[in-house]
Amino acid sequence: MTTIATTNPATGEVEKTFDALTDEEVDRRVARAADAFASYRTVPLERRAEWMNAAADVLDREADQIGAMLTTEMGKTHKAAVAEARKCAKACRYYAEHAAEFLADRRPADPADVNARDAYVRYQPLGPVLAVMPWNFPLWQVIRFAAPGLMAGNVGLLKHSSNVPQTALFLEDLFRRAGFPEGAFQTLLIGSAKVERVLRDPRVKAATLTGSEPAGRSVAAIAGDEIKPTVLELGGSDPFVVMPSADLGAAARTAAESRCLNNGQSCISAKRFIVDTGCADEFERLFVERMRAKRVGDPMDEATDVGPLVSEQGRAEVEELVADAVGKGASVLCGGERPDGPGWYYPPTVVSGVTPEMRMYHEEVFAPVASLLRVRGVSEAVEVANATGFGLGSNAWTRDDGERERFVNELDAGQVFVNGMTTSYPELPFGGVKRSGYGRELSADGMRAFCNAKTVWVG
Repeated sequence: MTTIATTNPATGEVEKTFDALTDEEVDRRVARAADAFASYRTVPLERRAEWMNAAADVLDREADQIGAMLTTEMGKTHKAAVAEARKCAKACRYYAEHAAEFLADRRPADPADVNARDAYVRYQPLGPVLAVMPWNFPLWQVIRFAAPGLMAGNVGLLKHSSNVPQTALFLEDLFRRAGFPEGAFQTLLIGSAKVERVLRDPRVKAATLTGSEPAGRSVAAIAGDEIKPTVLELGGSDPFVVMPSADLGAAARTAAESRCLNNGQSCISAKRFIVDTGCADEFERLFVERMRAKRVGDPMDEATDVGPLVSEQGRAEVEELVADAVGKGASVLCGGERPDGPGWYYPPTVVSGVTPEMRMYHEEVFAPVASLLRVRGVSEAVEVANATGFGLGSNAWTRDDGERERFVNELDAGQVFVNGMTTSYPELPFGGVKRSGYGRELSADGMRAFCNAKTVWVG
């Protein structure tokens, strides 16, 4: 039987272990989800909103304890973990408030234009949705699927990353405590090898995945074979473009914050810093100064800025990428060496002179490691920014209106943030293009992603 465990990244020690579910228990839970959906879909929106607001109350009330759990399981700083819990509460309240608006019948045309007495679109839930979720934002990634999904009338089956089992079980308990019916949201403690069996079950109607490209390809292929809709968010190597007209102090401060967010383990963190030669020396000086100032240490210490990476393997992969770049001529301006002692720590690092021959130029670096690249003008900046298979988020720093419009129009990404840090909001669609996936989460788009947009024509 597979063992699923919490291993504290700050110490490397196993804190708690759990037995994976048997196939028979998984089948029972899928059956429970299907049974729950049959009645849950008829629950009035007002009642669903009451339960969702109750879930938000729990998240706010217990944010400190929840934060400690997240920190223990995946190493983010406690202050960041508490903020994640509160962000989840905000999302729950947002969908409780706006679900009626997003699910309201929509009349896209005058009925007379389609020879009808009435014509409209009605949004209806699909059924049990399988969510395959990652460890880096173990609460937020799930809530941004679960809150709109449950409000739409779907029910959820969560296959969480195997290193955050306590968070996974907490999420099931959260919705139960909030009042949602038994079976409306369930956690499946299973390994990745069991995902296909669940996804092929005819009672499961759709899937959403946030994770690696191989995982995304696998889920998309299985779902395609079964003709089931999917939403995929598969990471990114986001560009952070800085032009001479930018506020360089604000740009450098935000660059360091973005690159070190979540200990450098965020899909939408800026990773490639593409700087015009007209301001490159000054930006480099300010950026390196900010990165050096970040305090690495115990993630439970409120003074800590950067905690450990999630695993020893993750740290080893980062070290390989940095070594590859240095071996091919790049320079390490700060960081670049693992500290002594327990835990999987890696310091904020800036690597300059990154070229296309280096792995770091093309691969996502999941650590507080920044690549610095120099360009001349907007056209080259856009070319370098787009020279990646990823297309999740992007940053552009300029106070020139013409440059801003070019970046907005020409950067290949699901999101462009101008003069600010890329982040996610319940109010705005979230997702990527190219190898960063497809479909959208959050906003009305995220709620309707797993709805049947049923056309109704009345003669």
